[in-house]
Amino acid sequence: MRAVIYTEPGNSSVLRLVDREVPEPGPGEVRVAVRVSGVNPTDWKARRSQLRYPEQVPNQDGAGVIDAVGPGVAPGRIGDSVWLWEAAWMRPDGTAQEKVVLPSRQAVLMPPDMSFDLGASLGIPFLTAHRCLTLRESGPHRLSPGALDDITVLVAGGAGAVGNAAIQLAKWSGATVVTTVSSPEKAVLATDAGAHFVINYRDNDAAEVIRSVAPEGVDIVVEVAPHANAALNGRVLASGGVVSMYSRDADPTLPLEQVFALNTRWQGVLVYTVPDDAKDHAVSSLREAVDMGAIRVGAEAGLPLHHFALADAAAAHDAVEDNAIGKVLINVA
Repeated sequence: MRAVIYTEPGNSSVLRLVDREVPEPGPGEVRVAVRVSGVNPTDWKARRSQLRYPEQVPNQDGAGVIDAVGPGVAPGRIGDSVWLWEAAWMRPDGTAQEKVVLPSRQAVLMPPDMSFDLGASLGIPFLTAHRCLTLRESGPHRLSPGALDDITVLVAGGAGAVGNAAIQLAKWSGATVVTTVSSPEKAVLATDAGAHFVINYRDNDAAEVIRSVAPEGVDIVVEVAPHANAALNGRVLASGGVVSMYSRDADPTLPLEQVFALNTRWQGVLVYTVPDDAKDHAVSSLREAVDMGAIRVGAEAGLPLHHFALADAAAAHDAVEDNAIGKVLINVA
Protein backbone atom coordinates (compact mmCIF):
# COMPACT_ATOMS: atom_id res chain seq x y z
CA MET A 1 0.00 0.00 0.00
CA ARG A 2 1.05 3.62 -0.51
CA ALA A 3 2.07 5.70 2.50
CA VAL A 4 3.74 9.02 3.20
CA ILE A 5 6.53 8.77 5.78
CA TYR A 6 9.40 10.71 7.25
CA THR A 7 12.46 9.28 8.99
CA GLU A 8 13.98 12.51 10.24
CA PRO A 9 12.52 15.81 11.43
CA GLY A 10 12.64 18.75 9.08
CA ASN A 11 10.77 20.77 6.49
CA SER A 12 8.28 19.20 4.09
CA SER A 13 11.07 17.82 1.90
CA VAL A 14 11.55 14.97 4.40
CA LEU A 15 8.16 13.52 3.42
CA ARG A 16 8.41 10.55 1.04
CA LEU A 17 5.82 8.39 -0.70
CA VAL A 18 6.67 4.70 -0.23
CA ASP A 19 5.14 1.23 -0.42
CA ARG A 20 4.50 -0.51 2.89
CA GLU A 21 3.03 -3.76 4.06
CA VAL A 22 -0.68 -3.67 4.88
CA PRO A 23 -0.96 -3.58 8.71
CA GLU A 24 -3.11 -5.98 10.72
CA PRO A 25 -5.26 -4.73 13.63
CA GLY A 26 -4.44 -5.92 17.13
CA PRO A 27 -6.73 -6.33 20.14
CA GLY A 28 -9.26 -3.51 20.37
CA GLU A 29 -8.16 -2.04 17.04
CA VAL A 30 -9.70 -1.51 13.62
CA ARG A 31 -8.11 -1.09 10.21
CA VAL A 32 -9.48 1.71 8.09
CA ALA A 33 -9.14 2.14 4.34
CA VAL A 34 -8.49 5.88 4.34
CA ARG A 35 -10.37 7.95 1.79
CA VAL A 36 -9.39 11.45 2.95
CA SER A 37 -6.68 12.64 5.35
CA GLY A 38 -6.92 15.98 7.15
CA VAL A 39 -3.88 18.18 7.82
CA ASN A 40 -3.56 20.37 10.93
CA PRO A 41 -0.87 22.77 12.20
CA THR A 42 0.28 20.22 14.79
CA ASP A 43 1.08 17.83 11.93
CA TRP A 44 3.73 20.05 10.38
CA LYS A 45 4.94 21.26 13.77
CA ALA A 46 5.51 17.66 14.92
CA ARG A 47 7.27 16.84 11.65
CA ARG A 48 9.64 19.79 12.05
CA SER A 49 10.45 19.26 15.71
CA GLN A 50 10.55 15.58 16.62
CA LEU A 51 10.71 11.95 15.55
CA ARG A 52 9.49 9.47 18.15
CA TYR A 53 9.70 6.42 15.90
CA PRO A 54 12.15 5.25 13.22
CA GLU A 55 9.45 5.82 10.61
CA GLN A 56 6.48 8.16 11.04
CA VAL A 57 3.32 8.53 8.96
CA PRO A 58 1.89 12.04 9.60
CA ASN A 59 -1.62 13.42 10.06
CA GLN A 60 -4.02 12.93 12.95
CA ASP A 61 -7.39 13.23 11.20
CA GLY A 62 -9.10 11.37 8.41
CA ALA A 63 -12.12 9.45 7.20
CA GLY A 64 -12.61 6.11 5.51
CA VAL A 65 -14.13 2.65 5.77
CA ILE A 66 -13.30 -0.09 8.29
CA ASP A 67 -12.10 -3.17 6.40
CA ALA A 68 -10.77 -5.33 9.25
CA VAL A 69 -11.08 -5.58 13.04
CA GLY A 70 -8.90 -7.05 15.74
CA PRO A 71 -9.80 -9.32 18.65
CA GLY A 72 -12.40 -7.78 20.94
CA VAL A 73 -14.00 -5.62 18.26
CA ALA A 74 -17.40 -6.59 16.87
CA PRO A 75 -17.05 -7.99 13.31
CA GLY A 76 -20.14 -5.97 12.43
CA ARG A 77 -17.97 -2.85 12.36
CA ILE A 78 -16.47 -3.99 9.06
CA GLY A 79 -17.93 -1.80 6.33
CA ASP A 80 -18.63 1.15 8.65
CA SER A 81 -17.77 4.58 7.30
CA VAL A 82 -15.90 6.39 10.08
CA TRP A 83 -14.11 9.62 10.92
CA LEU A 84 -10.79 9.38 12.73
CA TRP A 85 -9.11 11.44 15.43
CA GLU A 86 -5.62 11.44 17.00
CA ALA A 87 -4.41 8.65 14.73
CA ALA A 88 -0.75 9.63 15.08
CA TRP A 89 -0.65 10.79 18.71
CA MET A 90 2.04 8.70 20.44
CA ARG A 91 1.79 6.25 17.53
CA PRO A 92 3.87 5.88 14.34
CA ASP A 93 0.90 5.62 11.97
CA GLY A 94 -1.13 8.63 10.92
CA THR A 95 -3.73 8.90 8.19
CA ALA A 96 -1.47 9.83 5.25
CA GLN A 97 -1.58 6.26 3.99
CA GLU A 98 -4.04 3.95 2.29
CA LYS A 99 -4.78 1.85 5.38
CA VAL A 100 -4.30 2.78 9.02
CA VAL A 101 -4.75 0.77 12.22
CA LEU A 102 -5.89 2.56 15.38
CA PRO A 103 -7.98 1.97 18.53
CA SER A 104 -11.63 1.30 17.79
CA ARG A 105 -12.85 4.26 19.90
CA GLN A 106 -10.95 6.64 17.61
CA ALA A 107 -12.95 5.50 14.57
CA VAL A 108 -16.35 7.18 14.94
CA LEU A 109 -19.36 5.98 12.96
CA MET A 110 -20.54 8.38 10.27
CA PRO A 111 -24.20 8.74 9.25
CA PRO A 112 -25.00 7.56 5.72
CA ASP A 113 -25.18 11.03 4.17
CA MET A 114 -21.96 12.37 5.71
CA SER A 115 -19.11 13.08 3.29
CA PHE A 116 -15.56 11.89 3.82
CA ASP A 117 -14.46 15.53 3.42
CA LEU A 118 -16.54 16.49 6.45
CA GLY A 119 -15.31 13.47 8.39
CA ALA A 120 -11.68 14.33 7.74
CA SER A 121 -12.31 17.95 8.80
CA LEU A 122 -13.63 17.16 12.30
CA GLY A 123 -10.95 15.63 14.51
CA ILE A 124 -8.48 18.01 16.06
CA PRO A 125 -10.16 21.36 15.19
CA PHE A 126 -13.60 20.38 16.49
CA LEU A 127 -12.31 18.48 19.54
CA THR A 128 -10.21 21.56 20.37
CA ALA A 129 -13.17 23.88 19.93
CA HIS A 130 -15.38 21.67 22.10
CA ARG A 131 -12.81 21.74 24.90
CA CYS A 132 -12.46 25.53 24.63
CA LEU A 133 -16.22 25.97 24.95
CA THR A 134 -16.59 23.71 28.00
CA LEU A 135 -14.02 25.15 30.41
CA ARG A 136 -16.22 27.55 32.38
CA GLU A 137 -16.38 26.59 36.04
CA SER A 138 -20.15 26.31 35.83
CA GLY A 139 -20.00 24.14 32.72
CA PRO A 140 -21.36 22.61 30.62
CA HIS A 141 -18.98 19.68 30.16
CA ARG A 142 -20.71 18.58 26.95
CA LEU A 143 -22.23 20.71 24.21
CA SER A 144 -25.76 20.17 22.96
CA PRO A 145 -28.67 22.36 21.86
CA GLY A 146 -29.34 24.88 24.65
CA ALA A 147 -26.17 24.06 26.59
CA LEU A 148 -24.82 27.59 26.06
CA ASP A 149 -28.08 29.52 26.24
CA ASP A 150 -27.50 33.03 27.70
CA ILE A 151 -23.74 32.66 27.13
CA THR A 152 -21.71 35.05 24.97
CA VAL A 153 -18.70 33.55 23.20
CA LEU A 154 -15.89 35.55 21.60
CA VAL A 155 -13.97 33.63 18.94
CA ALA A 156 -10.63 35.18 18.03
CA GLY A 157 -9.82 34.47 14.40
CA GLY A 158 -13.19 33.24 13.23
CA ALA A 159 -11.89 32.39 9.73
CA GLY A 160 -9.46 29.72 10.99
CA ALA A 161 -10.25 26.01 11.25
CA VAL A 162 -10.64 25.99 15.04
CA GLY A 163 -12.38 29.37 14.92
CA ASN A 164 -14.86 28.04 12.37
CA ALA A 165 -15.47 24.95 14.52
CA ALA A 166 -16.00 27.09 17.63
CA ILE A 167 -18.51 29.33 15.83
CA GLN A 168 -20.51 26.37 14.55
CA LEU A 169 -20.52 24.50 17.87
CA ALA A 170 -21.25 27.58 19.98
CA LYS A 171 -24.15 28.64 17.78
CA TRP A 172 -25.57 25.08 17.76
CA SER A 173 -25.41 25.12 21.56
CA GLY A 174 -27.36 28.38 21.85
CA ALA A 175 -24.61 30.93 22.48
CA THR A 176 -24.43 34.45 21.13
CA VAL A 177 -21.30 34.32 18.99
CA VAL A 178 -18.99 37.29 18.43
CA THR A 179 -15.83 36.90 16.38
CA THR A 180 -12.88 39.03 15.33
CA VAL A 181 -11.21 38.92 11.91
CA SER A 182 -8.54 40.89 10.09
CA SER A 183 -10.07 41.48 6.64
CA PRO A 184 -13.38 41.82 4.79
CA GLU A 185 -12.76 38.48 3.09
CA LYS A 186 -12.39 36.73 6.44
CA ALA A 187 -15.47 38.55 7.70
CA VAL A 188 -17.49 36.86 4.95
CA LEU A 189 -16.17 33.45 6.00
CA ALA A 190 -16.97 34.04 9.68
CA THR A 191 -20.47 35.22 8.75
CA ASP A 192 -21.01 32.12 6.61
CA ALA A 193 -19.88 29.98 9.56
CA GLY A 194 -22.78 31.44 11.55
CA ALA A 195 -21.33 34.16 13.78
CA HIS A 196 -23.91 36.69 14.99
CA PHE A 197 -21.45 39.63 15.17
CA VAL A 198 -18.27 39.89 13.09
CA ILE A 199 -15.73 42.60 13.93
CA ASN A 200 -12.78 43.61 11.77
CA TYR A 201 -10.30 44.58 14.46
CA ARG A 202 -8.16 46.51 11.99
CA ASP A 203 -10.98 48.96 11.32
CA ASN A 204 -12.58 49.20 14.74
CA ASP A 205 -11.92 49.46 18.46
CA ALA A 206 -12.78 45.80 18.93
CA ALA A 207 -13.30 46.05 22.69
CA GLU A 208 -15.70 48.95 22.31
CA VAL A 209 -17.74 47.13 19.68
CA ILE A 210 -17.79 43.91 21.71
CA ARG A 211 -19.00 45.78 24.79
CA SER A 212 -21.73 47.39 22.71
CA VAL A 213 -23.17 43.97 21.81
CA ALA A 214 -22.28 42.31 25.12
CA PRO A 215 -22.54 45.01 27.83
CA GLU A 216 -21.95 42.50 30.65
CA GLY A 217 -18.90 41.10 28.88
CA VAL A 218 -18.18 37.79 27.19
CA ASP A 219 -18.25 34.52 29.13
CA ILE A 220 -15.89 32.45 26.98
CA VAL A 221 -13.04 33.53 24.73
CA VAL A 222 -11.72 30.97 22.23
CA GLU A 223 -8.25 32.40 21.79
CA VAL A 224 -5.68 31.78 19.05
CA ALA A 225 -3.30 34.65 19.94
CA PRO A 226 -3.21 35.13 23.74
CA HIS A 227 -0.30 37.56 23.74
CA ALA A 228 -1.62 39.85 21.02
CA ASN A 229 -5.15 39.81 22.45
CA ALA A 230 -4.42 39.91 26.19
CA ALA A 231 -5.37 43.56 26.61
CA LEU A 232 -8.54 43.15 24.53
CA ASN A 233 -9.65 40.11 26.51
CA GLY A 234 -9.00 41.96 29.74
CA ARG A 235 -11.40 44.69 28.63
CA VAL A 236 -14.25 42.43 27.53
CA LEU A 237 -14.20 39.34 29.78
CA ALA A 238 -17.21 38.99 32.07
CA SER A 239 -17.05 38.10 35.75
CA GLY A 240 -16.21 34.39 36.07
CA GLY A 241 -15.28 34.18 32.40
CA VAL A 242 -12.56 32.05 30.86
CA VAL A 243 -10.02 32.59 28.10
CA SER A 244 -9.41 29.21 26.43
CA MET A 245 -6.00 29.47 24.73
CA TYR A 246 -5.47 26.77 22.11
CA SER A 247 -2.44 28.30 20.40
CA ARG A 248 0.53 30.43 21.37
CA ASP A 249 1.90 33.54 19.74
CA ALA A 250 4.04 34.51 22.77
CA ASP A 251 3.69 34.51 26.54
CA PRO A 252 0.83 36.89 27.35
CA THR A 253 1.01 39.62 29.94
CA LEU A 254 -2.14 38.90 31.90
CA PRO A 255 -4.39 41.70 33.18
CA LEU A 256 -4.00 40.51 36.75
CA GLU A 257 -6.20 43.19 38.30
CA GLN A 258 -9.09 41.92 36.21
CA VAL A 259 -8.18 38.27 36.81
CA PHE A 260 -8.44 38.75 40.58
CA ALA A 261 -11.29 41.26 40.71
CA LEU A 262 -13.58 39.33 38.38
CA ASN A 263 -12.41 35.77 39.16
CA THR A 264 -11.55 35.13 35.54
CA ARG A 265 -9.42 32.27 34.29
CA TRP A 266 -6.90 31.84 31.47
CA GLN A 267 -6.43 28.19 30.54
CA GLY A 268 -4.33 26.45 27.91
CA VAL A 269 -5.84 23.79 25.66
CA LEU A 270 -3.82 21.04 23.98
CA VAL A 271 -6.38 18.52 22.85
CA TYR A 272 -3.96 15.59 22.86
CA THR A 273 -3.46 15.75 26.61
CA VAL A 274 -6.93 16.70 27.85
CA PRO A 275 -8.63 14.05 30.05
CA ASP A 276 -10.16 11.05 28.31
CA ASP A 277 -13.63 11.83 29.62
CA ALA A 278 -13.45 15.29 28.03
CA LYS A 279 -12.58 13.70 24.69
CA ASP A 280 -15.46 11.24 25.09
CA HIS A 281 -17.84 14.14 25.77
CA ALA A 282 -16.55 15.93 22.68
CA VAL A 283 -16.90 12.90 20.40
CA SER A 284 -20.42 12.27 21.68
CA SER A 285 -21.35 15.91 21.15
CA LEU A 286 -19.91 15.96 17.64
CA ARG A 287 -21.84 12.82 16.71
CA GLU A 288 -25.06 14.52 17.81
CA ALA A 289 -24.27 17.74 15.97
CA VAL A 290 -23.41 15.85 12.78
CA ASP A 291 -26.58 13.77 13.03
CA MET A 292 -28.56 17.00 13.32
CA GLY A 293 -26.84 18.53 10.30
CA ALA A 294 -25.39 21.32 12.44
CA ILE A 295 -21.79 20.97 11.21
CA ARG A 296 -20.79 21.85 7.67
CA VAL A 297 -17.61 22.37 5.67
CA GLY A 298 -16.88 24.06 2.38
CA ALA A 299 -16.88 27.68 1.25
CA GLU A 300 -20.58 28.03 1.98
CA ALA A 301 -19.85 27.14 5.61
CA GLY A 302 -16.94 29.56 5.91
CA LEU A 303 -14.33 26.78 5.57
CA PRO A 304 -13.04 26.46 1.97
CA LEU A 305 -11.58 23.04 1.18
CA HIS A 306 -8.18 22.60 -0.46
CA HIS A 307 -7.56 19.14 -1.93
CA PHE A 308 -4.17 17.55 -2.62
CA ALA A 309 -3.12 14.13 -3.91
CA LEU A 310 -1.30 11.74 -1.60
CA ALA A 311 1.84 12.21 -3.69
CA ASP A 312 1.59 15.94 -2.96
CA ALA A 313 1.49 15.61 0.83
CA ALA A 314 4.47 17.96 1.14
CA ALA A 315 2.56 20.69 -0.68
CA ALA A 316 -0.43 20.06 1.61
CA HIS A 317 1.76 20.47 4.70
CA ASP A 318 3.27 23.64 3.22
CA ALA A 319 -0.19 25.06 2.60
CA VAL A 320 -1.12 24.64 6.27
CA GLU A 321 2.22 26.05 7.42
CA ASP A 322 1.63 29.04 5.13
CA ASN A 323 -1.72 29.67 6.87
CA ALA A 324 -4.04 28.64 4.06
CA ILE A 325 -7.55 29.88 4.82
CA GLY A 326 -9.82 26.87 5.12
CA LYS A 327 -9.20 23.15 5.52
CA VAL A 328 -6.42 21.26 3.76
CA LEU A 329 -7.31 17.69 2.79
CA ILE A 330 -5.38 14.89 1.10
CA ASN A 331 -7.28 12.55 -1.21
CA VAL A 332 -5.84 9.16 -0.31
CA ALA A 333 -8.11 6.85 -2.30
